[in-house]
Amino acid sequence: MRQRPKAAAKSNTGSGGNSSSERGPRAKSSVHLVAKRSGFLILVFFVMVVYATWAVYHYQYESLPQPLSAEHAGKRGFSELEAVKHVKALTELGPHPVGSNSLDSALQYVLQASETIKKEAHWEVDVEIDLFHSNSGANHLVGGLFKGKTLVYSDLNHIVLRISPKYGNKAEGNAILVSSHIDTVFSTEGAGDCSSCVAVMLELARGISHWAHGFKNSVIFLFNTGEEEGLNGAHSFVTQHPWSDIVRLAIDLEAMGIGGKSGIFQAGPDPWAIENYALVAKYPSAQIVAQDLFTSGVIKSATDFQVYRELGGLSGLDFAYTENTAIYHTKNDKFALLKPGSLQHLGENMLEFLLRAAASTNLPGGKATESEGKSSQDKAIYFDVLGTYMIVYRQHFADMLYNSVILQSLIIWIASLYLGGYSSVVSLAFSCLSIVLMWIGSIGFSVLVAFVLPLVSPSPVPFVSSPWLVVGLFAAPALLGAFGGQHVGYLVLEKYLSRTFSQTKGNLSPAIRHAVAKLDAERWIFKAGLLQWLVLLSVGHYFKIGSSYLALVWLVTPAFAYGLLDATLSPARLPKPLKTLTLLIGLSLPFLTSSGLIIRLVSTVIGTSVRFVRNPGGTPEWLGNVILALFIAAIVCLTMVYLLSYIHISGAKVPLVITTCILFGVSLGMVLLGVIPPFTEDTARAVNVVHVVDATGRQDPVSHISLFSTTPGNLIKEAEQIGEGFICGRDKPFDFVTFSVKYGCWTNKSAEIGWKESDIPALHVESDIKGDSRVTHVLVDTKVSTRWSLGINTDEVEDFQLKDDFEELISLGDKSSTDGWHTIQFAGGKKAPTKFSLTLFWHKNNSRARINEGSEVEPVLLKLRTDVDRQTPKTAEILKKLPPWCSLFGKSTSPYTLAFFKSLPVAL
Repeated sequence: MRQRPKAAAKSNTGSGGNSSSERGPRAKSSVHLVAKRSGFLILVFFVMVVYATWAVYHYQYESLPQPLSAEHAGKRGFSELEAVKHVKALTELGPHPVGSNSLDSALQYVLQASETIKKEAHWEVDVEIDLFHSNSGANHLVGGLFKGKTLVYSDLNHIVLRISPKYGNKAEGNAILVSSHIDTVFSTEGAGDCSSCVAVMLELARGISHWAHGFKNSVIFLFNTGEEEGLNGAHSFVTQHPWSDIVRLAIDLEAMGIGGKSGIFQAGPDPWAIENYALVAKYPSAQIVAQDLFTSGVIKSATDFQVYRELGGLSGLDFAYTENTAIYHTKNDKFALLKPGSLQHLGENMLEFLLRAAASTNLPGGKATESEGKSSQDKAIYFDVLGTYMIVYRQHFADMLYNSVILQSLIIWIASLYLGGYSSVVSLAFSCLSIVLMWIGSIGFSVLVAFVLPLVSPSPVPFVSSPWLVVGLFAAPALLGAFGGQHVGYLVLEKYLSRTFSQTKGNLSPAIRHAVAKLDAERWIFKAGLLQWLVLLSVGHYFKIGSSYLALVWLVTPAFAYGLLDATLSPARLPKPLKTLTLLIGLSLPFLTSSGLIIRLVSTVIGTSVRFVRNPGGTPEWLGNVILALFIAAIVCLTMVYLLSYIHISGAKVPLVITTCILFGVSLGMVLLGVIPPFTEDTARAVNVVHVVDATGRQDPVSHISLFSTTPGNLIKEAEQIGEGFICGRDKPFDFVTFSVKYGCWTNKSAEIGWKESDIPALHVESDIKGDSRVTHVLVDTKVSTRWSLGINTDEVEDFQLKDDFEELISLGDKSSTDGWHTIQFAGGKKAPTKFSLTLFWHKNNSRARINEGSEVEPVLLKLRTDVDRQTPKTAEILKKLPPWCSLFGKSTSPYTLAFFKSLPVAL
């Protein structure tokens, strides 16, 4: 190829121009190549990435529809302003857990609203209302959170509303279930979880009651109770209510935060529901990434949808609000924080879907046909784009698509390596080394911060109230480490290529060879990023992970841009500098489809820090930070790999290092100086106050007030502000049956007031028949409590049976265990039984856990905790003094503010 004069042959890689080369003796003197890219251009691109990422997130997750009034929505539409009235009425009742007077009031309110809907319905629409009182039952789900547990319930009331055409025969035999729960945990009024869901359902039912005369299927609205105690409401409906037999599709509405967009995070197993939702939803919001995380157990939670799917054999959709997850089950799940437009978003989407589904003649099969069709069902891959468009395709199409991409990629790689020869193989190895070093550097820097932060910060999680702090605290070190690691690999690769080119391109001057080596190293690292995503796509495809579509997007789009603008057809040609347009085109679609999702996932992880510690004091303070640091480091390595490859020959290296260091320093400085508090009144730390009455010993019962937290960090500041003589430390661990407190605070001040010995539960051995098959009958009397947890030592007991005065609650059969214990969690209404007969069948070898000689610890056979929703005088006083940045936290395993403890030793 003939060269232009020296001045014209000069190439500036920053502008994306082409380098020139010549085969012949004149090349050494006539070619002048500069391997340098504009640092300003790279910095501008970084700014664009940050701005575009935030813009995508805002549009996809924070852009909500305008709330409609009843006049604007009309009789058949959905009005948020009407639904909000229901939320306000329910939250004004305060917390309404199972068994409370406030729950009775909430049920009465929903019942009256249902009666109004029936009264105002279209004359050709039949509205049936059933105040369903469930019998006692036992939930035997064994997966996830239910391992080692049996959840027992009694005296639960639900409201079931069925809407169908008066003159439609087929509608009586098929139904679509829409479900949510009225009850809350004891610590919150439950504006988000789930009064907002109940309000949406009431407004949907009102609108549906004016449409249903043309339906082919009826619509059942289930307002259940007992969900917060272990999905008991859904279980009782599926196992006891006659209408459950006609349900063909289940829709569950939930909340893991308050307001925002309610998105689908579980769908299936039949893809019919998600496919039809995608066709009609006005503001679609759905991500299979959330489903993969939820079903994998990474998110420690469960919803009624699990009951409908596993026990009822139903397919459907599971919606959840996930905005501001830090307030979940705390005092801040309140009406004042509910975003306008949140209910309108869910309501309009649901209304359009229900109208389509109720008019359909091909709903997926329910209980009767689930077992037959389950093996042939084809999972759906789904995700929304900017909350405007919905993409859904089935697994078989995904298999074909992924197989095609993987096969073509492998062919291209093999052909490229074959044509390039030995040097290409070695270059690939060194470029892969740069990727490995990138991961090591990114993880190393961010994890180091995670370890150090609890040592220097007032709180191990100083970013909870201001989530953007993680950008400086973790993302900046992760980016710096990623670039540093990749740059080391780049330098090694460049050195190898310079040595190789000195042998193969001896006709070029040393300066030119050095420039060519830089450009070739840049290309190899960019291509190594493609290989990284190819590996992830292959692994995801092998394990049929729905989120693999992300790997497809991050592989195909940059590869297409690279192939279109920068690929060279012959290894003999000298490399050209990567064009800036390649990066712009290659990253547009990936950032469009994933940047909003990434921010939402990170914010969710940050929010869960409030309730990260399941056994207070049993988890290192740095563990939550390490998980967050690893997550952010992975995001940086996966999404920045292409952009980082452009920096090595640019002038942006030093500015990048300085900027990340300043960002980290400023963020850390604000934390250390207390400029930004870790918690605020609206984003509170989870702190529980429990008046403990301990009657587990053989002595008289003793009592104390216990203070503990599921949020990482000590309680010294909180205890000092409360006063009351609290002592904090690990000197007084306590077993709460469903969890244990290894670090907490306690005080004995006035702890003997506010309870009576007659409230203490009893475990009375009625008979103990010893022999080869030892059987023991125990009377369990929970006295004033209808919410209790009983731990059974499975190292001693092989099986057991539980009965109340009227029926068998838990029958004999296989029982799972966790750490040698099976736990019975009971929750019931005011009329629930308080006396139970427990029959224990011991292992044939009798006691397997003997008392060690000289040990003062007596092995326990049974351990019982009974909860009473009552504040003693001292507890009430302490709660008034609780700092405003703290909140009680409730869940199915949490005790109320008064708890009694009783145990039975192995040596009866």
